[in-house]
Amino acid sequence: MATSDAILEVTDANFTEEIEGGEGLQMIDFWAVWCGPCKMVSPIVEALAEEYQEKGLRVGKLDVDTNPSVTTRFRVTSIPSILFFKDGELVDTVVGAVPRPDLEEKILQHL
Repeated sequence: MATSDAILEVTDANFTEEIEGGEGLQMIDFWAVWCGPCKMVSPIVEALAEEYQEKGLRVGKLDVDTNPSVTTRFRVTSIPSILFFKDGELVDTVVGAVPRPDLEEKILQHL
């Protein structure tokens, strides 16, 4: 569940409208409640959402257990997986619990 105002809760139901219909850079964190590495990445994702919101980054979180359609469509088999969309198109993917500089580099690369 999204814990910050800067983070959108992404679901199978709103994915097409919110992400594919969106503009600019969007970073979506595919996660699950039971996933330890996801819990390590979550504060990093939240901090980046706050920091880059005014620079045009939209951040969302998608629970893989409750949203199987989008998870399967993008072949997410390992979590955490962070997918980057630019103007509705998938442009990059980061798999695993990576440090903040790795995610920040991807954000800056695509902004």
